[in-house]
Amino acid sequence: MQQPVVLIGEWLVTPAVNQISRQGRQLTLEPRLIDLLIYFAHHPDEVLSRDELIDHVWTRNVVTSHVVTQSISELRKSLKDGDDSSPEYIVTVPKRGYKLTASVIWCAEEGEELAPVPPTTRPASGEAQLSATTEPQVPESRPAMPPPSLPEKRRKVTTWWVWGLFLLALFSCVALVAMSTINSHPPVTKTRLLLNPRDIDVRLANGNSCNNQASQRTYAVGLGSLITTSLNTFSTYMVHDKTNYNVNEPSSSGKTLTIEFVNQRHYRAQQCFMSVQLVDNADSSVMLDKRYFITSDNQVTIQNDLMSSLSQALTQPWPERMQAMLRQYQPSQSLSLAQFYQAHQLLMNGDVDSLSKASGLLDDILKQSPDFSYAMAEKALVDILRHSQQPLDKSQLSALSAEINRVGDIPVLKNMAVFYQIKTIEYLSQGQISDAFSAINTGIGLEMSWVNYVLLGKVYEMQGENRLAADAYITAFNLRPGDNTLYWIENSVFQTSVTRVVPYLDNFLAAK
Repeated sequence: MQQPVVLIGEWLVTPAVNQISRQGRQLTLEPRLIDLLIYFAHHPDEVLSRDELIDHVWTRNVVTSHVVTQSISELRKSLKDGDDSSPEYIVTVPKRGYKLTASVIWCAEEGEELAPVPPTTRPASGEAQLSATTEPQVPESRPAMPPPSLPEKRRKVTTWWVWGLFLLALFSCVALVAMSTINSHPPVTKTRLLLNPRDIDVRLANGNSCNNQASQRTYAVGLGSLITTSLNTFSTYMVHDKTNYNVNEPSSSGKTLTIEFVNQRHYRAQQCFMSVQLVDNADSSVMLDKRYFITSDNQVTIQNDLMSSLSQALTQPWPERMQAMLRQYQPSQSLSLAQFYQAHQLLMNGDVDSLSKASGLLDDILKQSPDFSYAMAEKALVDILRHSQQPLDKSQLSALSAEINRVGDIPVLKNMAVFYQIKTIEYLSQGQISDAFSAINTGIGLEMSWVNYVLLGKVYEMQGENRLAADAYITAFNLRPGDNTLYWIENSVFQTSVTRVVPYLDNFLAAK
């Protein structure tokens, strides 16, 4: 028998395919979010604590409270589906937990009817009871029954109303299930795609070719990565870095930030400009439109101006912690920033050859800008990843250990996620799974990035928790979809079978 479906508010939830649907709109959620929603449906209008959710949804796997909080936040965002006026389905009860406030109607899959529960009847008060030891006397003529009293009439009317509402709800469930099974693909409707105004897609357009397009492209990819991680960690926006994603498909994001390099006439000569445009997809209005003429000396200035302009366009002031993080991306020499983003692009590629080139570039950067502490941390991350794919000899291992210790001795880096990414990989290579789990959760608390969630998935795999690993990998792919993230999932630290652990990503593999 297939899993039953349930109508929660306006949403029809089909656990068998991890989908929720309403009014011609279908969304596919992560399996863990579906499990969480179904558990709420089993306990409507009840306050559920974090510990109870961990006990029954995560089945007491080692998870921290922020995992529950983040899952609740993602589930709320999916149920709102971009409609800010939509009521909250899951409310927070301070110091107690969470409660599902929407109506819940359980249905059966494939139109199978649920057996109705008949109402129980009791004899009217004052009705004569027959003795168990006395045979009833059959009267010659049955006396006329008195007309039903007013309470009995009301009880009959109430019973009919109950049956009527039950049959109406059952018919609605059967009709919704039938509509969803007739066509398994999202139906084609004339309604516009519901947009989430708090979601932003970062895209890199091809544009016209420029003379130094390769280096400028890595600079743009680096800016996209910085914007995505910064806003996801410190703002109320959810940003998806799609600079590595070439699949053309509709997006529910309410805004799009497009970076494009264009050739334009400037002082009687053709010059290459970087165009940055932020568009509100709800009404196609332009929220930010800037053009930068990039030189080897102004890339730090451009980065600072772009982040400041985004703060104004989104009316989102940057908190002090974010400003402190941004200062780590400001080397004393602007040329070092361009080279750093080239190395960062190679790190995101993830293969051994790219990592070797990235290590060499970062060595050169540290010679030019020895105060660029973040580049030192990134080099240690690159080198320990190289070690996981290509074992080092004794002297190289000793040098790597000294490199990691130097990073740990810099106070500002201990407050950044990159240090805990390094420690997670180091602990995994030594078989210290509990320490790795603690390190990566600390990193996630400091920074919401796709790299952190890939490493979280690796830790879960080592714990034998493939379902939780799949959730982490899907979160990483959602933050930065594309070949780079897929390669990291499959090959970083140790090899992972995507088709076995994360079958959800088979859709992307099939589209390649």
